[in-house]
Amino acid sequence: MDVEYDAVVVGSGPNGLGAAITLAENGCSVLVLEARERVGGGARTAELTLPGFAHDVCSAIHPMGALSLLFRRLPLQEHGLSWIEPPVALAHPFDDGSVALLKRSLDATARGLHPDKNAYLHALRPFVEEADTLFPELLKPLGIPRHPMLLARFGWSAMKSAERLASDWFTGSRGRALLGGCAAHSFLPLDAPFSAAIGLTLLIAGHASGWPLAKGGSQAISDALAQYFSSLGGRIATGHRVATWNDIPKARAVLFDTSPRALVRICRDRLSADIKDSLTSFRPAPGIFKLDWALNGPIPWRAGACARAGTVHLGGTFEDIAAGEASVNRGEHPKRPFVLVAQQSLFDSTRAPPGKHTGWAYCHVPNGSTVDMTAAIEDQMERFAPGFRDVVLARHVTTTADLFRYNENCEGGDISGGANDYRQLLTRPRLSLTPYSISSLGIYLCSSSTPPGAGVHGMCGYYAARAALRQVFGRRVQRP
Repeated sequence: MDVEYDAVVVGSGPNGLGAAITLAENGCSVLVLEARERVGGGARTAELTLPGFAHDVCSAIHPMGALSLLFRRLPLQEHGLSWIEPPVALAHPFDDGSVALLKRSLDATARGLHPDKNAYLHALRPFVEEADTLFPELLKPLGIPRHPMLLARFGWSAMKSAERLASDWFTGSRGRALLGGCAAHSFLPLDAPFSAAIGLTLLIAGHASGWPLAKGGSQAISDALAQYFSSLGGRIATGHRVATWNDIPKARAVLFDTSPRALVRICRDRLSADIKDSLTSFRPAPGIFKLDWALNGPIPWRAGACARAGTVHLGGTFEDIAAGEASVNRGEHPKRPFVLVAQQSLFDSTRAPPGKHTGWAYCHVPNGSTVDMTAAIEDQMERFAPGFRDVVLARHVTTTADLFRYNENCEGGDISGGANDYRQLLTRPRLSLTPYSISSLGIYLCSSSTPPGAGVHGMCGYYAARAALRQVFGRRVQRP
């Protein structure tokens, strides 16, 4: 058949752009189609509240971006990307005014976790010292590991529930809460198997590379990827929504940076019944309810050390966080939700006018929730930062429905690309030796619904492009 491009990529999130770059670097003519007027997917920045206040629309803090083998290899700095690492990756305050801090230094972090200093060092040091070996194993699909003993040791802890791992490692409240807050990024109940995996990964990442943010906003990541792709001869068409297969130019391979259900809607007539059933049965994660604030000053934390952290976890003790996450997974809305806060403007002066600041926060809610969680989130802010509401100049609310309208990949407010339970971690999006390959007709999925999953790292796109290069174009690509 006559083709207009070797490959078309639907969606311009970091995974879509990662796929497009990998294909273009290997000699393919590539077109990226983006429904919105600007590239980015989950990595965009906009003035959501007041003029001059730049808010990250979805993703904000990027530990996996700093660790991504693809991003590290690409000349993104030459195209405007600059990482900012706050002095403290994460602060976790408590009601008594104390705080647990995740710092780049393993020893400095451990010193703040009395009585669990030695336990923390014993548990984390082997992984931190081998981080450059471990993360390439974690940020790839299942297969024969290059370092099986290291991966087995990580897996022994990661496969546990966060509740079990916290009990195995810690006796004090600070270490337990620090792990629990990181584990809550999984959107799983903290007593569920594998709920420790993401928490452990984020703790190791904090020591290996920090939890950086992009200068100017997460949009800078997407723009740098897009500019490099264009420098390779790639083409991007924005404002081009793909609703049916007829909206896609003829190509030898089509890669979808979309949810599995969106792929099925577009490719329905080109997929077998079994494939359609497996993709539509891929379960979403809970959603989020998000607030962005324009602030008249910095957040007035009771624990002053929180002002040194790019990310703050609000939830109190491990038990409090676990109770809230369990209720969300039961379809309920906790009165005291676990709240993830980012305060980028403390470290990036481009985000707000002089003397002003931005605030970014969300809590977990049941998928498709219609409940307004504004008061619950701001009550948690007041709990740990008395007087917070007094510095709010304006707020922007994003419900699960708002998020889906903005990005059709976020069905029901799901920002994870699907539930992260053990079944979907191991069979993402379905049981297959090549999970990216959806059809022998050259249809591929390259979103966070494929391995290695959520996060701004581009590795889902990279591995999907490798599969297409091998299967469609007969080319093999070395790891980045």
